[in-house]
Amino acid sequence: MRRRRMNKIGTIMLIAIMLAACSETGQVERYSEATPVMTNTEAPRDSNGLYLLGQEPLHLTFYGHYSYYEMPKWGADPSSRWIRDQLNIHITQIGHEGNADHKLQQMIASGELPDLIWGERDSDLERMREAGMLVPLNAYIEKYPNLKQWASPKVLKMLQAEDGNIYYFPNYYTDKPYGNAGYVVNREIYSKLGSPKLETTDDLYSYLKEVKRRYPDVIPFETGIASEGHGIDQLFSAFKENNFSFTRYYAVVNGDKMTSIYKDEGFRESALFVAKLMREGLMTTNAMLQTEDQVLEKLRNGEVAVHASADPLRLASIANAELSRNNPDAGYICIPPIYKDGLDPEKIYPGTYNVLGWNVTAITTAAENPEALFAMLDWMTGPFGSAVQFWGPPGPTGFWDGFQEDGFTPNFTSRYGYDTEELTRIQSLSGKMIWVGNTKFLDETKLAYEETLPPNQRNWTTYWQKEVTWQSQGDATPFINLFPMPNSTEGVILERVKDIWLDARAYALYAQSDEEVLAILDDAHESSMDIGFQLYLDYITEKWHANLEALETVEPQGAK
Repeated sequence: MRRRRMNKIGTIMLIAIMLAACSETGQVERYSEATPVMTNTEAPRDSNGLYLLGQEPLHLTFYGHYSYYEMPKWGADPSSRWIRDQLNIHITQIGHEGNADHKLQQMIASGELPDLIWGERDSDLERMREAGMLVPLNAYIEKYPNLKQWASPKVLKMLQAEDGNIYYFPNYYTDKPYGNAGYVVNREIYSKLGSPKLETTDDLYSYLKEVKRRYPDVIPFETGIASEGHGIDQLFSAFKENNFSFTRYYAVVNGDKMTSIYKDEGFRESALFVAKLMREGLMTTNAMLQTEDQVLEKLRNGEVAVHASADPLRLASIANAELSRNNPDAGYICIPPIYKDGLDPEKIYPGTYNVLGWNVTAITTAAENPEALFAMLDWMTGPFGSAVQFWGPPGPTGFWDGFQEDGFTPNFTSRYGYDTEELTRIQSLSGKMIWVGNTKFLDETKLAYEETLPPNQRNWTTYWQKEVTWQSQGDATPFINLFPMPNSTEGVILERVKDIWLDARAYALYAQSDEEVLAILDDAHESSMDIGFQLYLDYITEKWHANLEALETVEPQGAK
């Protein structure tokens, strides 16, 4: 783990050096605030001057900046095959060979950037933006209809860079609560154990002990990818009301300041609880090392009693369909958030959402026709593109066939109600290629239609989103974009703080006593303070307040 983190620090330093070198040598064309948007006058256009998709082949390269992400083969699933064949769009993935940081180094050093880069709104993309490697999108946003129509003024305001330009196309942006974080429970095991009350942390602990006693081959509590905080972050939420920051910034809100997470009483209680589960064999022993495929396999086999993560519905929906196919009593259900007795359950958030959604797609200066790429992204985020990606190709034999008179409500076919397993399969594949998801359109559309179906024909995920998860996510919009740039004083401190944090979290998880857990947290706090943690905390406090001020200046009217 330490070697990986040192590699990350080295990556940041190398990227900074290479970006400076590229800027000096002109190896990568630089966009400035004064640079006009390029327009290919020879490209096919409609009467409004918009680029016409499908009139000529559009070839582009795509790079997903995540070491765990592999883009499915373009054209292999029904959704991308339809886009390829009908719109003549051909996308080639640039692989990272298991090390996204190293791949980004290589591309910057060689000047061979992808046409599109998809990733977090973090320092890597921000460094590329500062070096002029990303195309400003303002003129395109004004010219093309969908992002401007569906993204609220708040979304566009929060996307603006310091120079006033927008460089990122958001993914899963919205103006309403959304999210899947929380808990799913093995329905068959829960029923056989008498369906006991499962609301508080004490209830959960008693239930996990009973699972271990009665089902020794079953994992009582499955965390998922704990190295990313899955499972253990959800348990942190159980011990703290109005917890919007989680562990991402290593800080919590304390009045009008952001303060050290290590001294937060709720976090300390959660660390003690998680370590107790680990010591007593009530949770996954290899929580820090397992892969997502391993988690899915355990869920498919019904070997998990309770599973918590930032998105347990995604994997549980696949497992639920397979388990319940032959046994209607098998599968998974979603439960409201677990909370410590005495806290207000209405103020417990196992996950958060923000109006900007998850991550972003950027067009790089390597793109020969950036307007064509933006036209594609804007189509993908609009009703037609969203429907194709989420529900598959249109037509009477598909799941939807055209739109109603309003132009954006799909006409769902009877197949939607009975072929739920195939729809889940389509979405599990195409979902990995939704890079500019329109949460508002997708959620409102599917929910409105699902409510017209009998319960046995409703989509499992949509049902539990409406019943549980959408109601229990906190609005973390004021806490976005707090991270400092890596070459700043605060950025250097952050990397060292993160190094301490990752070690402390792993050591505390496997601690052999409560005293050892608390000693690890105290030591991590002191070590962090010794390297300037307070300076970083002051910085993110200032950024948080700046976000609050920016949000107050946005007009209240929203998108369609």
